[in-house]
Order: sequence, then C-alpha cells, then structure tokens
Amino acid sequence: MSIVIGGLAQFFLYTVAAFAAQNAVFGRSLGITSIVQMVEDPDRDSVLFCLLLTLVQLISAPLCWAANLAMAPLSLRVVLRPLTFFVISALVMGAVSLLCRRLFKGARGEKMARMLPPATFNTCVLGTLLICAVQSFNLSQYLGFALGSGVGYFVSVLLVMEGHRKIDRRSVPASFRGMPVMLIYIGILALAVYGFTGHGLAI
Repeated sequence: MSIVIGGLAQFFLYTVAAFAAQNAVFGRSLGITSIVQMVEDPDRDSVLFCLLLTLVQLISAPLCWAANLAMAPLSLRVVLRPLTFFVISALVMGAVSLLCRRLFKGARGEKMARMLPPATFNTCVLGTLLICAVQSFNLSQYLGFALGSGVGYFVSVLLVMEGHRKIDRRSVPASFRGMPVMLIYIGILALAVYGFTGHGLAI
C-alpha cells in the first residue's frame, strides 16, 4: 500500500513541477514555435491542439520509460534514445489517429487527424520525454511530468494568446509590432516562471 501511495505522491509532485517550475514553454522554450504559429493563426483550434499533444505525450510516456530501461546496457543509448522516442511517438500518433477516426465521424475526426502530426512532432513532446530519460525518472515520475508538461503547455498557450489579444498595437513602436513584441512578452513570462525554481540574481 505504501508503494502505491508513494507512486501517486511522486506522480502529483512531478505533475505540479512540470506545470509550474519546469513549464515546457517558459522554463525550457519547448514548443514555442507552435505557440507563435497559433497566435498568428486565429482559426487554429488551440484547445484541441493542446489536448492532442497532452494525449500523445501521456500515452508515449510509459512506452518511452520501458524503452529507456531496455536501452540502459547499450553504449549507444544516448544516440538511440531520441530516435526510439521519435518512433514511439509516431506509433502512438497512428493509434490515436485511428481512434479519433473511429470515435469522431465526419469533419471532426478529419480535423483531429490533421492536427495530430504537428501536435506529435513537436519539441514539447520529444523534449519532455528526453528530460524524463536524462533525469532517470521512474514510471510515476514519467507520467506525472508528461501530464504536467501538457497542462502547462495549454496554460502557456492561453497566456500568450491573451497577451496577444490585449497588447495595444497603437502604443507599440512600428519596429516592434507583431512577432518582436510577442517574443518580449513571452520572455517576461519566462523570467517570472524561472523565479519559481528558486534561482537568485547573480549580482
């Protein structure tokens, strides 16, 4: 019983850590390109994109954990690990795509199938899984970190899109409008999140 409670505690601890202090976007810049593209394209369904990303990441986590354990004795595991995780993510994407087409008929299923590739082949997904492997996380930590990163990514998208909506374009100098001011805004948010990790200023 204590093992189960300990595993659940680690799961929730690493979920919160990935969501807050180790946020995939603001803490490590993983998936920032996709967020910028979503901000520039208001027709893209950001909520669906983040749900698919989180789903692929969460399903891939235990498979990557098992693969990482199997590769532990290999001398080339550092080289093989990214390729293996990439292949696992691709297989999970295929399975999720088939599931979406079965569960959601018509345009909805087709839309989800179209959004799966960018949600899967994303630096957030691969980067999160590689962080788990490099840190030698156990299974519950893998799952917690994967879930927390996905939820944190979703919150990051909401924050960036809200900032994009509220920035008064008229008060921004012409040379900073568009992408430059969004990168400055994201940089300020990243500094705020970085403070959660407890780093002090080196003065």
